[in-house]
Amino acid sequence: MSPELISILVLVVVFVIATTRSVNMGALAFAAAFGVGTLVADLDADGIFAGFPGDLFVVLVGVTYLFAIARANGTTDWLVHAAVRLVRGRVALIPWVMFALTGALTAIGAVSPAAVAIVAPIALSFATRYSISPLLMGTMVVHGAQAGGFSPISIYGSIVNGIVEREKLPGSEIGLFLASLVANLLIAAVLFAVLGGRKLWARGAVPPEDGGALGKGGTGTRGTGAGAGTGAGTGTSAGAGGTAPAAVAVRPDQETGGADGTGVRLTPARVATLVALVALVVAVLGFDLDAGLTAVTLAVVLSTAWPDDSRRAVGEIAWSTVLLICGVLTYVGVLEEMGTITWAGEGVGGIGVPLLAAVLLCYIGAIVSAFASSVGIMGALIPLAVPFLAQGEIGAVGMIAALAVSATVVDVSPFSTNGALVLAAAPDVDRERFFRQLMIYGGIVVAAVPALAWLVLVVPGFG
Repeated sequence: MSPELISILVLVVVFVIATTRSVNMGALAFAAAFGVGTLVADLDADGIFAGFPGDLFVVLVGVTYLFAIARANGTTDWLVHAAVRLVRGRVALIPWVMFALTGALTAIGAVSPAAVAIVAPIALSFATRYSISPLLMGTMVVHGAQAGGFSPISIYGSIVNGIVEREKLPGSEIGLFLASLVANLLIAAVLFAVLGGRKLWARGAVPPEDGGALGKGGTGTRGTGAGAGTGAGTGTSAGAGGTAPAAVAVRPDQETGGADGTGVRLTPARVATLVALVALVVAVLGFDLDAGLTAVTLAVVLSTAWPDDSRRAVGEIAWSTVLLICGVLTYVGVLEEMGTITWAGEGVGGIGVPLLAAVLLCYIGAIVSAFASSVGIMGALIPLAVPFLAQGEIGAVGMIAALAVSATVVDVSPFSTNGALVLAAAPDVDRERFFRQLMIYGGIVVAAVPALAWLVLVVPGFG
């Protein structure tokens, strides 16, 4: 048995054990990386740790730390109320607002994970407050980011168009952008309909002052239905599309404004946190600074000024998610180091039937991208497609668009950077259950979207 095949079978075993024995998949993946890397790939510790995603580790810790402080001091409560007022109480519009916001950020040049890191914590705090399915809200954020991700001035678009130009293939910048935009928009519409969007519309408008969640006296009890499947104040599982308004607990330090006791008032800590969030956006989008390091720095500044909030926030960093994601990606790094990814791609590229090779490349792009860099896998697969594209039987424009869509829509997987950010950002949820929901949905996307993209974009022979 070849080393490459052994490494793939070990990955399957990791999935089976994690699913059936409730062991953290990241811990299993670290053990698998050590075993396969040492015994099969003949790698030393440095070679194994080369795949450790240090940048993603800092992003997950930094962003969840910063937004845990924002939750602890009530800033996210204020943002949620502001969002309700912005849409005149139409809670059903909020998922689409988040979709459009992340799409706009990536379309004008934000890296997709940076846009998701900025928007997801706010979006998922809103989902918790109003018993919107966290799966709906999280996937709307991710698909929004991918909808704008291939504009001609975006990071993804520039990279893929550069690869196409370097390989001297015919391309269409607008065609690539529209293919991703339409695909993600259609997926978002289906998700909205399936995961409770119609019930959100039926709910109508809620009073902007209390959002339907705060009583006139500003008291209540927070339920846990948004993703956990249970709730003291919901009666319905939001993870299954439930829409009953969640009651909200207001801590004594969350002063309420207004004569009737409704609304959440700004305090010095909340103003400083809002400034920090704006600074995060400006630093990442305007100055191309690392999102994780910037978030950690801002969190430390806030912690120094208001230490009580930071003490509560440290415990809310999503450590189990950090272990899970970093472990799995370290094992994927071992696969890349020993050539398993290239081995699989070259095996498909050598197939003599162009249409069959095209659909298999789309599936390889989707499967690998669910665990690794979307742009990185496209950079590897587009050159592999050059030989049969040169034959003229497959349209280059359609093939490249299909690869781009297949390799990016799967970023909802909890093992990808975007999916990991969504998982880590969700407050007051059963994370194990939410992880399974994202994994199942990611599996559905991996199974269905490459075939649909191939059928719509490749088979007609565009380009």
